[in-house]
Amino acid sequence: MSRNINNNEADPNRKERCVILGEYIKTTGATVRMTAKEFGVSKSTVHKDVSEKLRYENKRLYEEVKTVLLKNKAERHLRGGNATKKKYIEKRLSRS
Repeated sequence: MSRNINNNEADPNRKERCVILGEYIKTTGATVRMTAKEFGVSKSTVHKDVSEKLRYENKRLYEEVKTVLLKNKAERHLRGGNATKKKYIEKRLSRS
């Protein structure tokens, strides 16, 4: 079930979507894909919000999110390798 991040202009207490997404990434360490899936928006939307819009909305949060995104980028080849390994192990087990 995805979360609702409706940007209703009439609500004075609303947070900008970029701040909501940034806080989620900061607290969970989630990837852009995981965040997009959680909130029901596209990867492009998440990336644009946290890498461009967040800078002007909340500079400190932007810097913290940037650190998480750089860490995730550095580790993505490991996640990909593990996914491939798992795929071939499952394929081998299904033939047995």
